[in-house]
Amino acid sequence: MKIVILCGGLGTRLREETEFRPKPMVPVGGRPILWHIMKNYAAQGHKEFILCLGYKGEVIRDFFRNYQWNTSDVTLKLSSVPEVEYHTQHDEEDWTVTLLETGEDTMTGGRLKRALPYVGDGTFLFTYGDGLANIDINASLAQHRGSGCLATITAVRPAGRFGDIVIDKGIVTRFHEKTAAAATPINGGFMVLEPGVGAYLAGDDCTFETDALPQLAREGKMGAHEHDGFWQCMDTFREQMLLEDLWKSGRAPWKNW
Repeated sequence: MKIVILCGGLGTRLREETEFRPKPMVPVGGRPILWHIMKNYAAQGHKEFILCLGYKGEVIRDFFRNYQWNTSDVTLKLSSVPEVEYHTQHDEEDWTVTLLETGEDTMTGGRLKRALPYVGDGTFLFTYGDGLANIDINASLAQHRGSGCLATITAVRPAGRFGDIVIDKGIVTRFHEKTAAAATPINGGFMVLEPGVGAYLAGDDCTFETDALPQLAREGKMGAHEHDGFWQCMDTFREQMLLEDLWKSGRAPWKNW
């Protein structure tokens, strides 16, 4: 199943890192957080990725173009006909990665709309390039397929500095972005979508969270897979250090590979 990942935002709250690279490339344990997200999906059987690039997208392009070079033992023959011999394999050789330029100033809904031609006609997965979790992706997919909804979000309960949602029997009935309420469920990303969400995306200026999702909720077309386990976004240096410490300690809850 294809996974669309938003990788194009500015990441202004993590400026000490994102001045030089896009936020999905900020490292956790020596690898970009984007790599951790993709490894988590791949471990659950989903390995076809569509990365929506924008701000400093060339850094992500370079990472994947040189992936084998940077992860293998290599012997170079420096002759008039140079040769390169790779001695090791990596676990990502069965991944498919589409690098899609979606514009530096495009909003989240606009990036998703630009990705839809690459998705095809079937159900697909959708998330952000700056959060980690130990979510059961296949359980959310099964719930989505039984709901008849166009979208199923993953509802998590972090500290209340995000938006909140109201869920009734697995259906989202209200969606408000960024209120002050604590311990109410929010959209944690890791969504399951149908291509029909494209009808709710007006163009590059469309914001998925404030334009499309509230409308889907009002129409009863958005479900919620409730997740009580680990979830952590990486908006600040403190949050980056939290993830780094979990990885170094060997207690990273999202590591399922």
